[in-house]
Amino acid sequence: VLHTAGGQRIEALSVIIATGAVANWLGLENELRLARTGGGVSACAVCDGALPVFRNQPLAVVGGGDTAMEEATYLTKFASVVYIIHRRDTLRASKIMQQRFLSRPNAKVLWNKAVDDVLGMEHLTGVRLVDTVTGERSDLEVRGLFIAIGHTPATKFLQGSGLEFTEKGYVALKRRDSYTNIPGVFAAGDVADEHYRQAITAAGMGCQAALDAERWLAARGVD
Repeated sequence: VLHTAGGQRIEALSVIIATGAVANWLGLENELRLARTGGGVSACAVCDGALPVFRNQPLAVVGGGDTAMEEATYLTKFASVVYIIHRRDTLRASKIMQQRFLSRPNAKVLWNKAVDDVLGMEHLTGVRLVDTVTGERSDLEVRGLFIAIGHTPATKFLQGSGLEFTEKGYVALKRRDSYTNIPGVFAAGDVADEHYRQAITAAGMGCQAALDAERWLAARGVD
């Protein structure tokens, strides 16, 4: 039984959860505006980093974890220089991921820096940085800004449902299929995938979930 936000009650023999995950943003007005309009701000370097607009241009990645290192390393294939902007003086990423990035000749890390503003009207022209130690402000010219500070799965509405979740709040899957801990309830896409988060992998998981649900129903005599 499903209960909607509007108070509607829906009965179903099987349910597929595919509510996705939302990228975490810095929350700056111009950041979100340029992200919406395709003006040079993105939350997925693997999705957008190879676009012609970013080739041979200075690019920046915000973050300090493995995801930030992976995205920044990917961008070094195309950019003139890739800056990691990190608010501390050490990275959270694993040593091997740090080494992969830092070994690239066009890789740079800006320590103790946070993005205070995103510059540009139609297209990104740079970012305004604030030093987290001294408070000093400076401008950095970049043509692409990639936010890599994590994602939040859309599972809050499922709290108290009896479903099992991972430590990061994603729907926990038992095996390499779409089965959850509740019989007849399946999950697909970014709501259950904290690793890949790509449209093509989400589509594949959707196919898996549809097949799993169909077979689960057929095993119980439902055509």
